[in-house]
Amino acid sequence: MKIINTIKKHTFVLTTLMLAVPAQAEIAVIVNSGNSAAMGQEEVSQIFLGKDKSMKPIMASGSASDEFIEKVLSRSPSQFKAYWAKLAFTGGGRPPETIGAGDVISKVSSDSNTIGVVDASAVTGDVKVLFKM
Repeated sequence: MKIINTIKKHTFVLTTLMLAVPAQAEIAVIVNSGNSAAMGQEEVSQIFLGKDKSMKPIMASGSASDEFIEKVLSRSPSQFKAYWAKLAFTGGGRPPETIGAGDVISKVSSDSNTIGVVDASAVTGDVKVLFKM
């Protein structure tokens, strides 16, 4: 009986811990539907770090952009902000604009030189998905 109670307690603790871990949303990197470019993570990273100025980067505010920064740019959100603060201070450019997901979709669908990051659930047929994570 004591073993069964111990197992129940451990099962409860494990279940609680699993529910406490936040689920990561799938993110999508999007471009205008007329854009024929095929870019991978490295090319996208160069754009969002201001090293490639061929496209204007924008991000949806919230967890999707934080996840993108961590997975694609290999930085924490605070490191990303510090990187751009230094670049802006030295005249090296401006950070990607951060706006609502609907606005990202709207801007990307109307401007072929814009690349965006949104939660994959926000993607519509008005844009082309380069890749999801």
